[in-house]
Order: sequence, then structure tokens, then C-alpha cells
Amino acid sequence: MSDEDRNVLGGELETCGVAPMTGFHRTGRCHTGPHDLGCHAVCAAVTEEFLEFSAANGNDLSTPHPEYGFPGLKPGDRWCVCAARWKEAYEAGAAPPIYLRATSEAALKHIPKSVLEEYGLD
Repeated sequence: MSDEDRNVLGGELETCGVAPMTGFHRTGRCHTGPHDLGCHAVCAAVTEEFLEFSAANGNDLSTPHPEYGFPGLKPGDRWCVCAARWKEAYEAGAAPPIYLRATSEAALKHIPKSVLEEYGLD
């Protein structure tokens, strides 16, 4: 199993979400790699607070962009978010809960495992 196929718990990386389809490659999984400069590794259960935080910091995830096949997110959606953005939200008190089994091991380059576990839903 490659680094990109492992989750933060050391097991196989599970699907994050397919409705809407998430992931840097839109496979439903939080695979990442050198081509993913944002490291979309954290499988978040999106909250209104996180959506507001993200929009206020330059990334509006709520507004649909059909030209890019992006439906816009709403609270409760599961989405692969950038590890650095999740960490910023954590430091601001706006981090959403996450699914550890669907969060790529690559997130550990940006966020301590103990912090991720605090927010784990699984």
C-alpha cells in the first residue's frame, strides 16, 4: 500500500464522499500527491461555521460553479479539504469534524495525529 492509499490510522484509505463527488481527482477519495499543491487530504463533515470561515478566507465552497462541475457545499456534505485550510480553521476555532479512515496519511505532514483524532467521527 502506497502512502497515498493509507489513512491517518494506517489502514486503507476509505471513500470520503460521492454526493457530491469529492477529492482532488474527483474519485470520492482524498488521494493526494505532488501534483496536489493544496494537499486535499482531510475528509471533513462540512459545517456552516467552516463554510463561513473558508469563504471569509478566500475560498467560497458554498457557491455552485456548474462550469467546473462544482455543486457548492452545504452543511453535512463530506468533502476533501486542504490540510492547511483545515489547520487554519482549527486554529481559529472553526474546524469541522473529520472521518479518520477517509483522511489521507498525507495530512500528517501538516496536522498532528492527536489533533485529527480529537475531531474524528470514526
